[in-house]
Amino acid sequence: MHEVDDELREIKREIIESRGLVIKTNNLANALSADIKSIAKRQQGYERRLGWNSATAYVVFVVVVFAALKFAVDARVDAIEATSKHLRDENGRLTQDYDAARQREAERQAAELEAAKFYDLVKQGKRPDLIKGWETMRSRPLSKAEAQFLADAVDKAKNEQAALLYVQGVESEHLQRWQEAATAFEESLRYSDSSAVTPQTKLQLANAYRKLRRQKEAIPILQQLADSSTDRDAQDDALELLAWCQTEMESYDDAKNTWRTLLRRFPDSHFVPEAKLALQTLTINH
Repeated sequence: MHEVDDELREIKREIIESRGLVIKTNNLANALSADIKSIAKRQQGYERRLGWNSATAYVVFVVVVFAALKFAVDARVDAIEATSKHLRDENGRLTQDYDAARQREAERQAAELEAAKFYDLVKQGKRPDLIKGWETMRSRPLSKAEAQFLADAVDKAKNEQAALLYVQGVESEHLQRWQEAATAFEESLRYSDSSAVTPQTKLQLANAYRKLRRQKEAIPILQQLADSSTDRDAQDDALELLAWCQTEMESYDDAKNTWRTLLRRFPDSHFVPEAKLALQTLTINH
């Protein structure tokens, strides 16, 4: 009976221990379940944040890629537009150069035709027409050789025309047609003031002015001739005529000085007797 009680107590104890173990196990299971739920919630939150981060990163990546592509496309478009503008400008420049070249060629051909016609005037000896047309012709696009040849021909024509007018003036002087003579000498100098007959033309023009009582116009011409060293043969003639013009203008002191200059510079001149007599007369009277 005693053993039975011990076994019952043992069984009861085991039952109590089993019940306590079940309770502990249940508590542990509940705690584990709570931990699992907490972990699950944290995992869901992590996955949710990870998803948002991934989405954000993807969006940022896409935006960066599109921005880079836009910059690349804009740079390419700018480069193409710059190249296109350069090509348009170059095409415009080439077109202008081509048009200018065509224009120059057309002007050159026209100038060649005009030069041929102008040369016909040289061969025909039409000096006035040749000289008159030179001012227009010289502005044409001639070659250097053509321009030099025609310029020489014009200079020759001017000198020949000046000489011809000088001869006409001398002939008019012989006939004492002083106005005609002065006009011829003036025209001669307008054609050329550096020809071989220029000094004599100026001298005869001054003489014609004197005959026309235009001594004021004659005196500057004669002073220039007297001071010039290009034609010594005309200097004593110029001094003699200058002295008479000054005398007629009642510039007696100037006339005396001019006669003295003639005697000093040209002691062998055929004007010496005349100069001495005129100087003596002026000294006595004035």
